[in-house]
Formats: sequence, structure tokens, C-alpha cells
Amino acid sequence: MENIALIDSFSEFKDDKLIDRVTLMAILEDVFRNALKKKYGSDDNFDIIINPDKGDMEIWRNRVVVADEDLDFENEEITLTEARKIEPDFEIGEEVSEEVKLIDLGRRAILALRQNLISKIHEHDNTNLYKQFKDLIGDIYTAEVHHVRPKMVVLMDDDGNEIILPKEKQIPNDFFKKGENVRGIIESVELKGNKPQIIMSRTAPSFLEKLFEQEIPEVFDGLITIKKVVRIPGEKAKVAVDSYDDRIDPVGACVGMKGSRIHGIVRELGNENIDVINYTQNTQLFITRALSPAKVSTVKIDEENKKAEVFLKIEEVSKAIGRNGQNIKLASQLTGYELDVIREGVVQEEDDVELREFSDEIEEWIIEEFEKIGLDTARSIVDQDVADLVKRTDLEEETILDVINILKNELDS
Repeated sequence: MENIALIDSFSEFKDDKLIDRVTLMAILEDVFRNALKKKYGSDDNFDIIINPDKGDMEIWRNRVVVADEDLDFENEEITLTEARKIEPDFEIGEEVSEEVKLIDLGRRAILALRQNLISKIHEHDNTNLYKQFKDLIGDIYTAEVHHVRPKMVVLMDDDGNEIILPKEKQIPNDFFKKGENVRGIIESVELKGNKPQIIMSRTAPSFLEKLFEQEIPEVFDGLITIKKVVRIPGEKAKVAVDSYDDRIDPVGACVGMKGSRIHGIVRELGNENIDVINYTQNTQLFITRALSPAKVSTVKIDEENKKAEVFLKIEEVSKAIGRNGQNIKLASQLTGYELDVIREGVVQEEDDVELREFSDEIEEWIIEEFEKIGLDTARSIVDQDVADLVKRTDLEEETILDVINILKNELDS
């Protein structure tokens, strides 16, 4: 009865960890065999009989009867005198099976058994957890905020599994409170020691792609294909979509009437501005669409070097480049071409000077701010309205006036 009582106490783990009884019994056998090896040196001559239905077990030790003076291996052999105490008609050469009670292993061994069992069950749980979440990599997952730390948010799912959302995987304007649900994709599962660490991401392009699948039935059904997604998380994204059914307008279906379909996705991503673009194999047309909302005049492609010169009217340049260069950066990533914006119809005057020529007098970051909006010569800046430059760049009015004075002095000299 001692065996049954001990197994019943071990079975508590089954209920806590949701391990099926058969698996628990297999773990138990492994644990007991390790204990037998430690006590007797080998478990080869032991039979462990487990009944998973009843949850009981028996351990039997098998030894060969030898003459009293021939006993060499106490674990595998038993003297004739000892054997006949068990059964009076045993003879030399016969096999004796004797039940081993757990109490015979000693109190320390039983405590070690319990500790070993806990360790094995944790190992089993971790292996299952690792396999479970490996299969979920790239899928959207929802979990609850457990606690917020400076470098990460720790989430907990319905099964009590811990999921990490690192700071760098959060959208910049994300703000989380304890108890609220958070959606993201399972990006990776890493083993830290024996414990799997599950990493969630809200910044991966695939998160936006999966949101499209969830929110737009035609994407989920495969009627609309997402060709590529590029993002600056929380700021701007471009999604190229296509459909093999000419009756379906892929952009219209994704955006919905007055943006009704895409609105939920935009809200989930912290009001990230999403451009949905019709995919085409025509490179010139694809580049033109990728630079939306700017209207492109012409495109010259250098296929060998994967570069393209994009010609635009001067009033379209700032739209093509976008705030902090976001639009042209994403368009380049989406199309796979390095894009160079050329102001159409603007011929550089003989007395104009490249802005880079002033690097001794104007700081690099200020020059870059002007270049982001397509202004790369002295005259192109001097001819601009100061108030407009303040709106289109991250520069203060005083800084812009200082730059204009420097440029004017050079142009007037």
C-alpha cells in the first residue's frame, strides 16, 4: 500500500500540470529506475509494473539462487538460505522475485524521488511548451498584461504561460496597463536554460500582414494576396496587394468604404498611416504607385544597379519624400530600388551651389533635414518660404534664418 499512497501523492502534479496519467506513469518509471540504479548499482534485474488506470505500481527485484558460499553479486544473486526464507522449496539456479517497497529505498531516497519527479515534470512541460509555441511562430496571439517593466512587458495567456514583449518590439506610442489584452505575433521561442522564452512582437511587418488576414475576409480567403509589407512602426506603412480575380479591386476591398475596414488595423497600430498599393510587375508603374500620394511624372530605371531616377514637379517633391524621408524610404523598401528624386524642369543656375559645399558652416544634421524634403542646393532653400520650411522640417525658425543668411551671402558674393 505504500507504493499506491506515494503515487497518489505524486498524482497531484498531474492535476496541476495537466499531464495525462500515462505520461505521468512513464515519468514515474524513469524516476524510480534512476533511484534503483543509485541504491543497487543497476536496474536491469528489476521489473516495474504500472497500472495507469488504477494509478498503482509494484517493483519486483529478480535474483538467481546460489549456494551460500558462492554469493558474488548481491544485487543479482541471493543465497539459498535467504531464498528459502521466502519460499522453502527454492533450489539453486532458480529465479526469485521479491517485491521492493518504497520504504526499503529509505527516506532520503524518497525525498530525492519527489524532487526528481518535479524536475522531470517541469522538463516535460517545457518541452511541450517549446513545441507548442514553435508551431505558433508568425501567428497572432493575445495575452494579458501581467506586469510592466522598463525594458519589457510581461504577458500571461489563459494557460498561465509567460510571454515577453520587449521594448524594441513595441510600437513607440504603445502604453500598457496591467490586466489589458495585447495582440502581437509570436516572433520567436528561445531556450533560456531549460525554460522556453516566448517573444512577442508588434513591430514586425508580418504582424500587419496577419492583421489584414484577420480583418479583411478576401485576404483570409486568399482572393487578395499580400505581396509585401514594409513599416516604420507607429508612423507609416505600405502594403502591396494583388488579386487574380479581375472583378475584385484589392485596394478598395482592403480599405473599405471611407476606410471602414482598415480603420481597426490603424487603431491597433497606434494610428500608423497605412498606404495600400496595387501590386504590378511593371516596375515603372509599381515605383510610381509606391511613391503615393506624390504624382510622379516619369521614371528612369537602372535595372543593373537596382536604382531609379524619379522625376516630379517641384510641388510634388515634398510629398514623395514625406515627413523625415519616410515615404521615399518605404517606397524604396517596397520596390527594392534605390530611388533618387529629381525636380522636373529645374535647371541648376550657374551661380547656384550644392548645399554640401557649406558643411564647414552648417551642421550635418541640418543639411540632412533639408535633403529629406528634396532641398539640396543653396538657391532651392533661399527661394522657400520660411514658415513653410518650419512646417516641413524639424528645424527652428531661428536655425532656418541663420542658414538662409549664410547661403545668401555666398550667392550674392
